[in-house]
Amino acid sequence: MTLTEENYIKAIYQLGKYGTVNASTNSIADALETKASSVTDMIKKLADKGYVNYKPYQGVKLTQKGKKIAADVVRKHRLWEVFLVEKLNFSWDEVHDIAEQLEHIKSEKLINELDKLLDYPTHDPHGDPIPDKSGDIKKTDKTLLFNLDENAKGICVGVKDTSSAFLKYLDKYNIALGSKITVLSKEAFDDSMVIQIGETTINISQVVANNLFIKEQ
Repeated sequence: MTLTEENYIKAIYQLGKYGTVNASTNSIADALETKASSVTDMIKKLADKGYVNYKPYQGVKLTQKGKKIAADVVRKHRLWEVFLVEKLNFSWDEVHDIAEQLEHIKSEKLINELDKLLDYPTHDPHGDPIPDKSGDIKKTDKTLLFNLDENAKGICVGVKDTSSAFLKYLDKYNIALGSKITVLSKEAFDDSMVIQIGETTINISQVVANNLFIKEQ
């Protein structure tokens, strides 16, 4: 399998909620920053190889064969992110692009030893679940901060937006995985929120609230 094919299968896997629903060609094109016509051509090739099921205008879904490959790529990516943060002292906004390169390493033994070295983590530095060797994922009961009511409390368990700019924004306000958050108030006009983290009170926009995953307490 080529690097490009792996990238397509990974995109379909993530857009299709880990292979459970169909992903549209337009969403795949947006994710990979390419043309919809190019996506259609590649999907036909992947279908011929037995990695996806595709029907025009109905989207694309991974076969079991494709899902296993996608889960392996995602597993490698997220394990490398953990390694870079925990062992090499990278910050969480630096690791994605590096892991994009490392995820294509083929050595199964290397990845299994990496998993062992890291003591079998279940989530990456951004809170995303890491598939195990069988491709199974441990799901976390979570919701977006935006969905919490006033006076609700929770713990930050993940981020929806993993861009460097957003992660640096969170660092600026000391918002991280494990942060205990209380919703003090919600503004009806623009859906902004006033939240409390520790002893600090800050105002966050609707955009920020819609990109933080919370486990309610």
